[in-house]
Amino acid sequence: MNKEIQSWLLIANYKTIVSYLNDNKSFLVNIISKKDFNNDFGKTLYFDCNNFNLKKNLTVIVNTERGLEFGTVLDFLDVEDGNYEKVIRIATKKDYLQHLKNINEAKLALDKCRELAEKNNLKMVIIDATYNFDKSQLLFRFLADERIDFRNLARELGSRLKTRIELRQIGIRDKAKEIGGIGPCGRNLCCSTFLTSFDAVSISMAKNQGLALNPTKINGVCGRLLCCLNYENELYTELKKDVLDVGKKTFINGKEGKVISSEPLLGKYKVLIDDEIIEIKK
Repeated sequence: MNKEIQSWLLIANYKTIVSYLNDNKSFLVNIISKKDFNNDFGKTLYFDCNNFNLKKNLTVIVNTERGLEFGTVLDFLDVEDGNYEKVIRIATKKDYLQHLKNINEAKLALDKCRELAEKNNLKMVIIDATYNFDKSQLLFRFLADERIDFRNLARELGSRLKTRIELRQIGIRDKAKEIGGIGPCGRNLCCSTFLTSFDAVSISMAKNQGLALNPTKINGVCGRLLCCLNYENELYTELKKDVLDVGKKTFINGKEGKVISSEPLLGKYKVLIDDEIIEIKK
């Protein structure tokens, strides 16, 4: 493979095969929604084009941690080097028909899993079922308030469906990513559009940014703290090194005062000294 071709990478987007019950596309949102089988939400990975003449929206077969997967080319990146998995092949009509068959059989498997879970009195909500391309693995994702002993369920599913079964418990944030929704900012949820992982978010971030600790203001539709609290937290931390927090005491011209207002982004704060308010700019 020449260097020019090696520098191109393929972004393959998995077509998520889902059939939502009363569920949320929101581990971040409690929206009850049914997800379409041809949605564009999925995991984005990078692959070497492997000398294939690829174009956007072309379907391909790639090798992932789950085995072979059916994917769609999203875009190309110019990269100097890197060790990436290679595209196996451009999908054929037979591959596409197999993909559609997998979707339909995953729907049937989902129904069967829900039936068996109810039969075994397991307090779990089965969210979706997904075959990998060659049907060597079938993944079920579910929500539950506590840890579930699903070993008997997995054995029974494996016996009936004749494939390797994986049952994976997910959080409410993961559910929001799948279902989607509108955040308090009026835009589509970050998790369902561009976030690929979830960083830790803490209440201290809201305090650091001077936000009112009102759950309706700082929680997302999933009921958890907004992921976006993380975006500007580092900047606030840096800017606040030169700006005193509200309530701090300081001395100006030999007189002690108390900070009553702080605006890190503007680089200023106000100090109350002997009934006089003095604005300090950095």
